[in-house]
Amino acid sequence: MVGVISLREAQNMATDIDMDLVEISPNAEPPVCKIMDVGKFLYEQQKKKKEAKKHQKIVHLKEIKLRYNTTPHDLEYRIEHAKEFLGEGDKVKFSMKFKGRENAHLDIGYKKMDEIIEMLKDIGKPEGSPRMEAGSLTLFFSPVAAVVK
Repeated sequence: MVGVISLREAQNMATDIDMDLVEISPNAEPPVCKIMDVGKFLYEQQKKKKEAKKHQKIVHLKEIKLRYNTTPHDLEYRIEHAKEFLGEGDKVKFSMKFKGRENAHLDIGYKKMDEIIEMLKDIGKPEGSPRMEAGSLTLFFSPVAAVVK
């Protein structure tokens, strides 16, 4: 900590020890500068970013497609896959397509989605309620933090 000195003096101090004079806070009165090795500083910043990137978890979205008349066994099979995906920390999207006259049976689709919510309540939590979008009923699940491996 040097205190308030002239710019020329600060530059001379930095060149004497083969370092750089870096302006930290230009809006302060007087401006705040620091004597440091910029190359080393940038290298350390890059290293910190790389290390932080290593430890982050990328969450993928897995989609499971159903029909309103999917059999109970097929539904159980798909629920097992959903549990596996949620256990790995991924989000799961259930989508149920309705075509033509099938749109008259939306109530069956909503019941099936309620069944799915009940089956996955211990390992995943639904993000909202089932929504109808462009001819398909969709429901998103995110993993419960305690279950993620």
